[in-house]
Amino acid sequence: MRIDFHSFVILALAVTMTSGATYQRSSQLAGQSFLDAFEFQAISDPTHGRVTYVNESTAKADKLVSVANNKLTLRADYTTKLSSSGPGRKSFRIMSNSQYETHVAIFDIAHMPQGCGTWPAILGADWPNGGEIDIVEGVNDQAPNTCSLHTSSNCTMPSSRSMSGIVSGTNCDAYANGNAGCGVHINDDKSYGPQFNSNGGGWYAIEKRSTYIKMFFWERTSSSVPSDIKSPGSSINTSHWGTPAAYFPDTYCDLSTHFGAQNIIINLTFCGDWAGSVYSESGCPSTCVDYVDNNPSAFKNAYFEFNSLNIYE
Repeated sequence: MRIDFHSFVILALAVTMTSGATYQRSSQLAGQSFLDAFEFQAISDPTHGRVTYVNESTAKADKLVSVANNKLTLRADYTTKLSSSGPGRKSFRIMSNSQYETHVAIFDIAHMPQGCGTWPAILGADWPNGGEIDIVEGVNDQAPNTCSLHTSSNCTMPSSRSMSGIVSGTNCDAYANGNAGCGVHINDDKSYGPQFNSNGGGWYAIEKRSTYIKMFFWERTSSSVPSDIKSPGSSINTSHWGTPAAYFPDTYCDLSTHFGAQNIIINLTFCGDWAGSVYSESGCPSTCVDYVDNNPSAFKNAYFEFNSLNIYE
């Protein structure tokens, strides 16, 4: 078969954009080592939620963080009724001590926060210089999970690309479309919220390179989980992971200039810019702030439980 030079270049670029690579493990985190690799951020919520992010000593004193059986649990307060004129519900926001450029991160998650008014997230960020990559994010128990990018201007995504997820937006510019970013809904309702939890959780993974960003999700009970996801070793090869749940190529976006080295951030807020604005559409009772203030027991299941986090570079 004859292939002219122009066709060969196009083919080579396509392979470069979609194929995986081999990486070496730089961090193997579980339980206390997971916690030690992060710091608590007792800051004002940048998404204007009904939340008070606490420092580590307060989190320990109030039992919002715990390590047991080599698992890390991070939760919100679920015992205190709040005054409407007082601070928001106590919760966590932790940020990795290290930053990561080209890398793969595998999150083995047993449980994620659930409940009306909740807005949990796992993301990579160095805003505004290094962009934001949302790996796990959703609100008010509304499945499925949404993966998205938030960038400076001049970054868009193709409306059609090789992934199993469903496009929810193509303009990644954080200053357009109410900072919705360029999102992808994972094509699996067990990827988020109560359905994720009742199925025993699962694995999320991100592969970040200068030419593409891929995100993967596998249910806990899936028969197609790669062996190096179930049992991460000293190295991994992403080429056999199959079609990503979300794929962000550099077709119309120079990823190398829109994204730099990023910290991993894990947080849980309430209401705010997203969960609050769509609360009435979510089938939840009362108003978001009133519900969060007056129903502490509703947040007993508002917690992350991590089995492990493995990072490869």
